[in-house]
Amino acid sequence: MSPYGSDRSPRRPMRRKLLQALTAGVVLATATGCSYTWKDFPRLGMPYPVTEEAPRILSLWQGSWAAALVTGILVWGLILWSVIFHRRSRTKVEVPPQTRYNMPIEALYTVVPLIIVSVLFYFTARDESKLLALSKPAHTINVVGFQWSWGFNYIEDVDGDAATPKAGAVPKELASIPDRYTKDFPAGAEGVYQKGIPADRNPETGNPGPTLYLPKGEKVRFILSSNDVIHSFWVVPFLFKQDVIPGHTNVFEVTPSQEGVFMGKCAELCGVDHSRMLFNVKVVSPEEYRAHLKELAEKGQTGFLPAGIKQTDPARNAETNTL
Repeated sequence: MSPYGSDRSPRRPMRRKLLQALTAGVVLATATGCSYTWKDFPRLGMPYPVTEEAPRILSLWQGSWAAALVTGILVWGLILWSVIFHRRSRTKVEVPPQTRYNMPIEALYTVVPLIIVSVLFYFTARDESKLLALSKPAHTINVVGFQWSWGFNYIEDVDGDAATPKAGAVPKELASIPDRYTKDFPAGAEGVYQKGIPADRNPETGNPGPTLYLPKGEKVRFILSSNDVIHSFWVVPFLFKQDVIPGHTNVFEVTPSQEGVFMGKCAELCGVDHSRMLFNVKVVSPEEYRAHLKELAEKGQTGFLPAGIKQTDPARNAETNTL
């Protein structure tokens, strides 16, 4: 008698192992999401967005997952269909007819991936252009990345006198920032700064790193510059990050929509203490934001930190495309 017809069939242990593996997979998949509720499920692992721009990113994320799920169901369905309906029969051992050069099928699996990629590219390019579009911001903050922490230049008219410093003059510390961005600096922006160290702690949460203050409901322009190597500025609930590159200035704008303290970090491997390049973002009311700027000024932290490596004027203004 064939061993495949006996009680010692090797198929039984295999089925048992498959069932155990599926059970373990379900347990792992559900156990890892214990801290989430069903209200969190539509975000598909993304944190709750806290800026007016972040929902657009979340929508793109959700759309990508939906497209991947539909594609996955189609592929899994075709695989299971071929496994079930084209499996080898016990009674028929001959090789089945072979099909080669089926032009409709080959055209199908060439055209369909192109359509999928084109659709994803369209929505990505559309949202990227919206997210990186610049307007006239209410506030400008120069974020300076350096090994191994962050500096924040608040380019603001802290004393309320537009005549100080000299109108139109760009401080030497900010001379590496291209002219197309410095022209939007507010009049009388003497500015204040905060320079962090890895040992800093947020007094409210105890999270490591310096704390960047932002006003709720007012558009903020971030000008990103580096004094040494490539870093990446990532505020987790902004759902957005951008590289901080020496010799190149990246810029983006957001409007915080929720007060609170949020974690930020460097998302680019920048050296031995990369893991210590953490910071916090505290979104407060506009009144509390202005009070914080005056507090920094009272501490003597007026002026600016050096913003990036030195460049010649032609190199600094060579790039005209902001995207």
